[in-house]
Amino acid sequence: MMNKKLIYLAERRSLLIKQAAAQRSALSYNLAPWQARLSWVDRGLAGVRYMRSHPTWMAGSALVLVAVLRPLRARKWLQRGWLIWQIGRRLRSR
Repeated sequence: MMNKKLIYLAERRSLLIKQAAAQRSALSYNLAPWQARLSWVDRGLAGVRYMRSHPTWMAGSALVLVAVLRPLRARKWLQRGWLIWQIGRRLRSR
């Protein structure tokens, strides 16, 4: 009885391994056209992670952007940035 069960389990395992390999192959084939687009998404996510880990660089970049824009618009953009920063801090503290 135990021997038959072990043989059945070994056969079942072998079948499942073959099915998983076929599914991986099919998935790889179906996702090949998306590879370039997904690499851009990966780069974007890496950029977001970098910005989150270096908030001072982000603030400095924002200041440079404000300096490039007309000074009359700078106050409006600084107010918006301050508001967004405060909202982000509140959301993170929850």
